[in-house]
Amino acid sequence: AGGLGQLGVGLAEMLRKQYGTDNVILSDIKKPPPHVYRSGMAMFSILVLMLCLVLAHLYMYLSPIGLHNVLDLALENCLRLFVPSTIGAFGPSSPRDPVPDLCVQRPRTIYGVSKVHGELMGEYLHHKYGLDFRCLRYPGVISVNTTPGGGTTDYAVQIFHDAISTGHHECYLRADTRLPMMHISDCHRATLEFMQAPECQLSLRTYNIAAMSFTPEEVAQEIRKHLPHLKITYSPDSVRQTIADSWPVRFDDSNARRDWGWKPAFGLEELVSDMLHTIRNKRTMEGLHVHSL
Repeated sequence: AGGLGQLGVGLAEMLRKQYGTDNVILSDIKKPPPHVYRSGMAMFSILVLMLCLVLAHLYMYLSPIGLHNVLDLALENCLRLFVPSTIGAFGPSSPRDPVPDLCVQRPRTIYGVSKVHGELMGEYLHHKYGLDFRCLRYPGVISVNTTPGGGTTDYAVQIFHDAISTGHHECYLRADTRLPMMHISDCHRATLEFMQAPECQLSLRTYNIAAMSFTPEEVAQEIRKHLPHLKITYSPDSVRQTIADSWPVRFDDSNARRDWGWKPAFGLEELVSDMLHTIRNKRTMEGLHVHSL
């Protein structure tokens, strides 16, 4: 479910390489674009998930009824259920540097509240009935295919596009706002490795995963190694700044590293280099396509 989002499509590509195109089913409430439809099965009924051994439920805002239906479905059919969580599951009373897997959460956004609800319901059903529930808390995920929509960490995607197109980025967070971030490929790989980890290795059901933490000024400085004339101005937005100030500065993911061997491949230097290269290539290909028309 939610399979047509940035996480679902990329994860499906990885799973199809391992298990075969017809053995991985994407489910969503919207119609897939042609290239996704041609790449494998994309079904629109939750019932088809009864055929799956692993159910990756990649939801953003899901009603309690919808979440409980998915949990019940997984429990009744002995499915392994993966539900992603987020940095937003923490709140201003949480430890910030670093935040451990187990601590006070109490988020102040409905997005965060929905994630904590999912974490707790899945863990309850695991301890009560043995559901193989698995959950990862993602940091800010950076991908060239992400369309910034005003989220608190979206500046870390938009700054790359602005650096290439105009050479100027106006940031809605303070220059010193440090947040955990991760390259999309590390996010996909972490999810797949976690889903495939033997259950006996897991000491927890919900894990933090980390790769790097940086501020807007730090990522701008790294971009300037490639584009020296990048200019960045700061106009903090009170709403997003308040949310960022309530979130962790760093994730403690020592349990994930110990239990199932998590290790990121991308640091800040590798992320910046890859994003700039990928955006340039994508724009070149789009320009060639338009020219050919």
